Amino acid sequence: MPGYVIVGGGVAGTTAAQNLRRLEPSAAVTLLGDEPYPYYYRPRLWEFLAGELEQTALFYRSEDWYASQKIALRLNAAATKIKSQEHTVDLATGDSLSFDRLLLATGSCCFIPPIPGVNLPGVFVLRTLQDASAMRAQASRSRRAVVVGGGLLGLETARALSALHLEVTVVEIAPHLLPRQLDREGAQFLQTRLEGLGMTILAGARTAIVTGETAAGGIRLEDGREVPGELILFSAGIVPRIDLAREAGLQTGRGVIVDASMQTSTADIFAAGDVAEIDGRTYGLVPPAIEQARAASQNMAGVEKTLYPGTLPSTTLKLLGMDLTSLGEATTEDESLVVRRALDEKAGIYRKVVLRNGVLIGAILLNDSANVPLYKQLIASRRDVSHVCDRLLDPAFDLKAFVSHKPVEPAPAAPRRPG
Repeated sequence: MPGYVIVGGGVAGTTAAQNLRRLEPSAAVTLLGDEPYPYYYRPRLWEFLAGELEQTALFYRSEDWYASQKIALRLNAAATKIKSQEHTVDLATGDSLSFDRLLLATGSCCFIPPIPGVNLPGVFVLRTLQDASAMRAQASRSRRAVVVGGGLLGLETARALSALHLEVTVVEIAPHLLPRQLDREGAQFLQTRLEGLGMTILAGARTAIVTGETAAGGIRLEDGREVPGELILFSAGIVPRIDLAREAGLQTGRGVIVDASMQTSTADIFAAGDVAEIDGRTYGLVPPAIEQARAASQNMAGVEKTLYPGTLPSTTLKLLGMDLTSLGEATTEDESLVVRRALDEKAGIYRKVVLRNGVLIGAILLNDSANVPLYKQLIASRRDVSHVCDRLLDPAFDLKAFVSHKPVEPAPAAPRRPG
């Protein structure tokens, strides 16, 4: 009877455990988590922080469910050493487990810049349920908050802190908000709306120090400006947790390097999720983690060779009544690209499409969620859309019919000038 050990109880690890149980009903499947909780929805932590979601609603399944699936769930069981030759993994509890095949799904941790003051009380990251609980407690005795990082998580957390009636300032080092998802025009449109809702946005600003002696009192920027805040959140990106793999002798880069079957450089050890690096890329998003875990578990079970084809980058932000989706290479800048934009300020809608050699490679849709599936299909199809390039963002254009390969009405001819 084969034995599978999965290191990491997040979305990748839990997906793999569930799939292995389906593929190998009699196999031993052990899922190791270093937190006291089973898998919960990290992307929704900001809703829990805001008081809009009960803690119980965060959990994917109860501990009883894992038992019913015959998945041996071990919580507070951090792996400390992998011995690949012996096919064993040591735990912080002092136990040692043997495995036939092992999956590394150790995820990532938050990057904190190496600046003075980051260890003061009142400074946080938001990665775990314990982080969110600690932030809620701090928010209850704070009046002002500073969010360092204007990416997806930073803005979602800023919205949560604003819902807790704190004065919120967002500090972003890039020239504009959401530099990975939005272009300058779209970001300015979003910033204006956020400022209208009471947030302060400081873009193109680098944090130099967290001020305060015994507790955080704010931050000082490199240009000398000071931003007060009793609660400081750093949301400056993530770093794959590769220490365990590196110490085991696995090949690593930014993440644990895997091939298309999600196997590492060491036989019988696979990786998936935030920690996995494939073709020089780490994703750090939920959909790729799920797809990688499914491919890895298929190959671990040896049922059928499954290759991970890559995932179309797609991020969605729902913020204060606004829906933003960024698809593919939406922010790529190159003279060879064709870019079209459309802004409807009255309706609060911003759209952008990016084409390379006549093929749609990226799109930004702000407050236009209905068309997201259609643009996803167009990007995936690799169809030549150059003949309708100037009509793609026209509300009168039948995008659904075009995606379905149905004939579309030709563009109306321009009126002829007399004479």
